[in-house]
Parts: sequence; structure tokens; C-alpha cells
Amino acid sequence: MIAASLAGVWLLAAVAQERAEQSFFEWTSLAFPPEVHAERRSRLAGLLEASGGGVFLTPSADGFSSGETFRQLDDFLYFTGLELPNSVLAVDAEGEATLFVPERDARFEDPSRPNDFPGRTLAGDAELARRSCIERIRPYAALGAAVDRWLTEGSSLRVNPGRRGTVEPRATDFVQSWSPEQALLLHLHTEYPAAKIATAFPEVARLRMIKGPEEIETIRRACAITCEGIRAAAAHVKDGVDERFLESELEAEWKRRGAQRRAFDSIVKSGPNSLWPWRILAAHYDRRNRAMRDGELVLFDVGCELNHYASDVGRTFPVSGKFTEPQARRLRMVTAVTDAVIAAAKPGVTLGDLQKVAENAIPKNEKPYMQTGFFFGHHIGLYVGDPSLPDVPLEPGMVFTVEPWYYNHDEEIAVFLEENVVITEEGAENLTGWFPRTPEDLERLVRR
Repeated sequence: MIAASLAGVWLLAAVAQERAEQSFFEWTSLAFPPEVHAERRSRLAGLLEASGGGVFLTPSADGFSSGETFRQLDDFLYFTGLELPNSVLAVDAEGEATLFVPERDARFEDPSRPNDFPGRTLAGDAELARRSCIERIRPYAALGAAVDRWLTEGSSLRVNPGRRGTVEPRATDFVQSWSPEQALLLHLHTEYPAAKIATAFPEVARLRMIKGPEEIETIRRACAITCEGIRAAAAHVKDGVDERFLESELEAEWKRRGAQRRAFDSIVKSGPNSLWPWRILAAHYDRRNRAMRDGELVLFDVGCELNHYASDVGRTFPVSGKFTEPQARRLRMVTAVTDAVIAAAKPGVTLGDLQKVAENAIPKNEKPYMQTGFFFGHHIGLYVGDPSLPDVPLEPGMVFTVEPWYYNHDEEIAVFLEENVVITEEGAENLTGWFPRTPEDLERLVRR
């Protein structure tokens, strides 16, 4: 009798467990107050209205992460703050925002394992609208009818295809990679061939270029964690150590200090590898793991991601613990160019103006080895190459890198210094300038 009663209790408990559905906010939270995202959507609507109107559509990330932690797409996160899978945000020029969300989260569903996958409601979760400040939450299945209505009303559809992207139909090929935005555009062109589709990149870039105080503080913390990771790795720089070992020390320190992931694949390159851009090195599976040797330099171009925000910092170290005179001279030259650019950075100037400052600061005999272009720096934020408009004058809140690369194949010397800068009311603050950067201070990090 007792055994039967215990079995009944166990059965009731198991049934109750199977029915304990999860709610959306049991698993996630907003990094910033919802009013921050509401203000961004409002400003976007104003920019849409000023540039021809229409309805802005941005997709969220796919719900299944292939073994990696779910990471929301930048635009969707910027305007909502939500980790919703397989959804679409629509914002029209009148300021009305609508979220098209799956009825249920497929990641939480598996009928064969109800105790492990108890289910999660999305579109019908009352807390979703209340806590996100987006009142219009609609089932994802209603998006097609909404697009039909917008087109009937004469509205254009606005999509951000990226800096170099286009909203025109993209040709398919046998081997091809597609971004979620490109997939969205293909679907719109296929299903709505008469639709007027226009880019929203300038409007999105105009907003994302200027960081709010909450974003700047997060980037500041990410920069500090990145620098401490470099410090930890530099202590292991010596003859015979390979590049991948330094990466492991670097990234382990980031995780210990709270960073969730890398902002991009860490670039640690030494000796002959240091003379080549990362894209060339990354073209082969096992290229970036050589053992470094005394007399060589090892370059760090690295950045962690903290709460979705990126950092991007660069330093150069001597493998022997001591720079040669030619190496130290090039490092001081690059540092002087960097400092000249930062000193000239202030509200009202453009990246083109700063490019001229960089070019004027480079000694004539070193110009053939310096990479300046617009790539002497790039905006950072949710992405290490945040959307930006190069001709727009700098404004307080803009955050970008300063990184005049030096590649001298003739003398086999490459040095690198990369700083993260935020524009202030008075000028610019170097967020990473506190970290060792002179030849003498960098030597001490290796020899400690």
C-alpha cells in the first residue's frame, strides 16, 4: 500500500514536471532599460520619415545554435534588447513597432523528452510586451498578411543589407554564404516581386554610430578585460612558445573576468606571420600556431565581447624580452602617429580629416610600409566593424579604433598598436591608453 502511494506521488510529480512550461524571462533579461530601445526605435522612425518613409524590417537570429551559445543579430538586439529566435521586428515611419514572434520556442520542444524540454510560449507570453515596451506582439505567421497590407497601402520595405550590401536581387551560385538579411531580401524579391525595397543602412548607421552612456560603459569594461587578457598572455611570451598557447592564456583570462566570448577570432602572430594581414593567415587551417623565436616580434590584435559589445586592442611584444633598436624605433613612430590622430579627434572633424592627420604624421621614408586609408580606424559597438558613415562629422558618443599598421617586408619588421577612442564634448578619450604601450613598458610585461 505504501509502495503504491509512493508510486502515485512520483507519477503526479512527473506529470507536474512535464507540464511546467518555461517563461521567456526565466531564461533571459534586458541588458538596458526598455526605454533605451524604445527611444532608438523612435529615432529610427524619424530618420525613415525624413528619407522617404516605409517599413523597416530586421530579422532575428535562427533559433538553433549548432552547439554555440545563442547570439542575437545586432540590429534586432539594438532596437529590441531581446534574445527572441526566428522573429522579425517591423518599425514604420510613424513610429509603430510590431514584433512578429513564433507562437512557441522550438528549442524547448521535444515530445519524446517532456521532462527535459517542457515547452516555452513566446508570442502569447504577456510579460514579453510589458517588459519590452513593444505593445504589438503578433504571431510570426501573421507577417505575410502584414507585408501584403503595407504594400497595398503603398509603403516601401526598408532593409539594412550592410555597408557593402545591396537590396537588389542577389545572384545565386553553387557555393555561397548568405546572411540573414540577404535571405530576407531574397524572400521579399521572390514572394513580392512588385514591392519597392530600399536600403536602411544609412539610417541604422546614423543611429548606431553614436553610443549612449550605457553602451560606452560596457565598451569601457570590455576594453579593460581585453587588456588584462593581453597582460596575462604577455607573461608567457618567450622563445619556443607557440601562438595558439598565447591565445589560450589570453582568452582564459577573458572568461575569468566575465566576458562571454571573443569579438572576433583572436589574432596572435609572430615572426614571418606578423608581416601578413589576418585574412591571409586565416586562409589556411593550421597557419597561426607557429613557435616564436628570440629576436622576433609577436603582435596581438584581439578583443573580447562583453554583454554583446566588442573591444579591439593591439600591442606588440619582443619575444626575447627586449626590442632591437630598429624595432623600438618603428614602434615609437607608430605610437606617435596614433597619438597625433587621437589629439586631432574631436566633434566636427571627419574620418577623412583624421586620415590626413595620419598621413602627415608618417615620416616620408616609412610611408610605403604604413597602412592608413580609412582602415587606420573603424567604429566599434555591437560589432567590431559597427555600421558607420565615413563622411559624417564626429559627434560625442562615437567610439572607434585608431590602428595605423606597419608592415615592412624589406626589413621583416611589423609593429602594431591599436587604441579604442570615444569622442567627448571637448575632444577624445583613449579608453585603452592606460595600458602599457611604450617599448620599455611592453618589455616589462614580457620579463615580469
